[in-house]
Amino acid sequence: MDGRSEAEATPGIELAPLSPPANLTAELVRRLAAEIRAGRLRPGDRLPTEQALMRQAGVSRTVVREAVAALRAEGLVLTRQGVGAFVADPAARGQVRIDPGEMRSLNDVLQVIELRIAIETEAAGLAAERRDPAALERITQAAAVFDRAVDAGESAVTQDLEFHRAIFAATGNSFFPRFLEFLGPMLIPRQTVRPYMEEPSARTAYLVRVREEHARIAAAIAAGQAAAARSAMRRHLTASRDRYARLAGQLALSERG
Repeated sequence: MDGRSEAEATPGIELAPLSPPANLTAELVRRLAAEIRAGRLRPGDRLPTEQALMRQAGVSRTVVREAVAALRAEGLVLTRQGVGAFVADPAARGQVRIDPGEMRSLNDVLQVIELRIAIETEAAGLAAERRDPAALERITQAAAVFDRAVDAGESAVTQDLEFHRAIFAATGNSFFPRFLEFLGPMLIPRQTVRPYMEEPSARTAYLVRVREEHARIAAAIAAGQAAAARSAMRRHLTASRDRYARLAGQLALSERG
């Protein structure tokens, strides 16, 4: 930082409370990104604290953390552990990225998942071939943190992202993590899908299945079984694609009705 105090580094922006049925995470991302792009939050400025954002927007800590993670994936903010999130310098931001604003339908989400199947299947295989103890520890920890989030009833978007990030890092190929930056927040599409399109019980059951799929992927990587890791990742992402295809069908029926 440039020596400014915390008070000076945190502009006095005020966010009106968010209201359902909009996706709260996506809406908070949109509002904060608008503040950044409009110049009301300048490069180097610290974002309001978690507590301040929770109070102003009327959302939970989970929503705030997922929004900050999405902004980081978009290259709009940088986070410093124990300090906070700061607006990134535009010159340092990636120039190519899937813009969440381009995702106007579930069919767009399905196309992104198809892209992920092609790339992440191979990433899992390479991770199994090249993993080292540090990489395995990161994958194991990411899976455990995801599990705890699911048990706590959270959407676990940030934790899901870290699991996939850990696998990409385990490939030993620096271009794989850069691919995550290209996908941005679209890597975990459930944060862009309206929550009222699906019953809470169905979403919970889905996350439990994801936990089981993560466990199979992690086990294959840990065992150095590249073919099994590729197969487990492909099944994982194919199940995700099938889920969103069903939601797209349900939405089409409801709109016709």
